[in-house]
Amino acid sequence: MSLDDAFQTPQSKRRYVRQLFATIADRYDLITRVLSYGQDARWKARLVSMAEVRAGERALDLACGTGDIAFAVAARGARAVGLDITHRMLQLARLRPGSGGSSSQAPVEFISGDMTSLPFRSSSFDLVTTGYGLRNVPDLDAAIDEIARVLRPGGRLLSLDFNRPESAVIRAAYLAYLTGVGASLGWLLHRDPDTYRYIPASIRRYPGAGGVADRMNSRGFTRVRIVPLLFGLMTLHVAERA
Repeated sequence: MSLDDAFQTPQSKRRYVRQLFATIADRYDLITRVLSYGQDARWKARLVSMAEVRAGERALDLACGTGDIAFAVAARGARAVGLDITHRMLQLARLRPGSGGSSSQAPVEFISGDMTSLPFRSSSFDLVTTGYGLRNVPDLDAAIDEIARVLRPGGRLLSLDFNRPESAVIRAAYLAYLTGVGASLGWLLHRDPDTYRYIPASIRRYPGAGGVADRMNSRGFTRVRIVPLLFGLMTLHVAERA
């Protein structure tokens, strides 16, 4: 499927994203470091700090990738579950120390699943986190609805993602940079320049930090905050289940 076809319908985006992340899984951690200017780990640490994790809480990390956030939350005493739609991502996560209880921290459970149809009972988590997850879902409203459903009242949601700058000039420069770097990395790592062009293409169609906050406010969340990172090119959303 071509990149142009990927955004035609929710179903085509779901298929494209599933195939894309299966392709890049073994390079995923490297790519996030490169495209974040080496700041990815610091941003995730800030997310976990702001989550104010309490020992014994049930925590769900969506689009968990290789498990960075899930492991960090578990290290603070939460009973953590990581969910991802990409089987290879979960394989890599399960190879890390802590996934099977080999470390002193509580083990993290990793399962395969779709953010728009979560395999959990309602009100079953105290905390939901996601890094670069909401931008990639085929139906943003459905994903937010599902997060609200599985969170208990008063539970917290924290999401880290690229932003879509409101300034047309800044947005054009930002997307041009991501397109150029993405094409180069795609060619070097996969011999396909379109591989990482998906990121700027997804940002063009993303409602941006303000639009995501509006959706959260209208779909079961309160006390929604936007925390700008990297001069607003990245953002953290912090919200509470009403």
